[in-house]
Amino acid sequence: MDALVGHALRSPRLEVCGLIGGVGEVAVSRYPVANVARDPARRFEMDPRAQIDVFRALREENQELYAIYHSHPDGPAEPSATDLEQAAYPDAFYLIVSLAGTAAPEVRAFRLVDNAFAAVDLVVEG
Repeated sequence: MDALVGHALRSPRLEVCGLIGGVGEVAVSRYPVANVARDPARRFEMDPRAQIDVFRALREENQELYAIYHSHPDGPAEPSATDLEQAAYPDAFYLIVSLAGTAAPEVRAFRLVDNAFAAVDLVVEG
């Protein structure tokens, strides 16, 4: 979790993004992926080549896609309509890091359920 928030804080005016690998119900690896969107301050689009490289690395490490993450520099930790349009992995968690407001960054998790996002509880151990 600290790594996700740290990634977002290193580029607080841009949406950052990446993939998380897992084994079973446990997240075990994090892969930041460059945001190549035309307007990275307002949306994210993962570099396609880097995405392919991450999926290859996941296979080599016997991991599966566990979660997709991105940040909202100025918005809440809630999926946008664009986030829903682009969601293509129903078995993955979707994590959003919000840097909006004066409080500490907020991270929330969602799953795709019946073509909508449903909030899920995050459990962070260690």
